[in-house]
Amino acid sequence: MKKQERADFILERLEDLFPEAPVPLDHTDAYTLLIAVLLSAQCTDERVNKVTPNLFKKANTPQDMLELTVAEIEDIIRPCGLAPRKAKAIWELSRIIMEEHQGEVPASFEKLEELPGVGHKTASVVMAQAFGVPAFPVDTHIHRLAQQWGLTNGKNVEQTEKDLKKVFPEEKWNKLHLQIIFYGRQYCTARQCNGLHCDICQTCYPDRKKERAYKKA
Repeated sequence: MKKQERADFILERLEDLFPEAPVPLDHTDAYTLLIAVLLSAQCTDERVNKVTPNLFKKANTPQDMLELTVAEIEDIIRPCGLAPRKAKAIWELSRIIMEEHQGEVPASFEKLEELPGVGHKTASVVMAQAFGVPAFPVDTHIHRLAQQWGLTNGKNVEQTEKDLKKVFPEEKWNKLHLQIIFYGRQYCTARQCNGLHCDICQTCYPDRKKERAYKKA
């Protein structure tokens, strides 16, 4: 298969497997999604979803979040790891949203990435899932699978994002990035497949005999 043929097959197969692809982080609006994605750094979605109800019960708007101290936020989010840094970022980005954006999460990559604790991936998730702007957030699952499927050389996540945008239709990006994540978690884990055993890997590379080494993000 050529690269575009692999991409077309992958898109069709993922649509069959995951016709619905809900955001795995519980949220109610752009602000709570932003906070949940920030907390998910080096933490599982499952754990974040156990922590955010307690946080959002006390503060689910930037205005309410500023009523808490950084120490109070840190205490609530501690199970997510990196609590001191994340708590400070949550409080500071809430202040900036209130002071510079009239209490609304900015709907632009540039303004989102200016917020404390918000990198390109977090901004991409918010733009895609809260505002419906085409984006292709690349997490560790996507970075790994894109290499195994021969869609990128895996030089870095930035290159992986560019390569995936070239082979998949823009109108599919927002849903597809979630579908790839779900597939990586359920069918093509690093331990279970490594490029040899899952349906997509076998179809794309039927003659592959050795595990596919990949470059970590």
